[in-house]
Amino acid sequence: MNRSLALATRPAPLTELTMPVPAEIHPESLLALPPGEAKQSLLTVHSILEARLPAGRLAIYEAGGGSTSYLPLGVLRRSHVTVVDIDADQIRNNSYAQEAILGDIQTYRFPPGQRFDLIICYNVIEHIPDVEAVLRGFCEALKPNGLLLIGAPNPKSLSGIVTKYSPHWFHVWFYRHVRGEKHAGLPGEAPFPTHFHPLVTLGNLEAFAAGHGLQVIYRKKYESPRYPEMRRRKPLLAALIDAGAKAINTLLPGKIDVRHGDYHVILRKLGS
Repeated sequence: MNRSLALATRPAPLTELTMPVPAEIHPESLLALPPGEAKQSLLTVHSILEARLPAGRLAIYEAGGGSTSYLPLGVLRRSHVTVVDIDADQIRNNSYAQEAILGDIQTYRFPPGQRFDLIICYNVIEHIPDVEAVLRGFCEALKPNGLLLIGAPNPKSLSGIVTKYSPHWFHVWFYRHVRGEKHAGLPGEAPFPTHFHPLVTLGNLEAFAAGHGLQVIYRKKYESPRYPEMRRRKPLLAALIDAGAKAINTLLPGKIDVRHGDYHVILRKLGS
């Protein structure tokens, strides 16, 4: 598999990296998820992508991309994937994209005429200071009827509020000592600093979409996979957090569940 590492201005590649083609690309995005709402929603996302994307070869833009693809295997195998990421370590970690571009998704723009059937932005927009610039770039880069998949944390959830208002060192501690990820915080490894631009909030994101020719075809807020992880690894801590979340839920109107710490949304670009 040939991958080009290109400058943000998109001229000739900086270097060519030749990598062996794996015998089988495992769906790590699913394997890494514990049973629960997160896995079920991602399976639903996969079924929608497989049903909605056109037949034949696909052009896919992944905005921010490390070692894990969130595509279903049937889609990934017939796609030319272009990833843009500002972190050179993330670029090096990526093994499934045919083209890897070192650039800032806030400012990077593709040449006229290069458009995509699918754009993926997964666990990325919460780290971006100017999400509006990113979304405008997505609108330009999508083909008519093209799809945009966004996966992000819910800023109005319990975990979203804790993430937003706690220092980054606490996020690293949580990943290392609660999730058991010993390399957390090292170069190219999560967690990354968060900004939580207002457009990360699902209601604001949907309003932006409606004003820019994007139709919502799927939306799902679901329990963060951190909860089942904690129930398995730290059952006492999980029990305390579950009890606290349940108490908060009783004080909130409607059917709000503060454990719904993440969401998926799929948008379609209107046009013919």
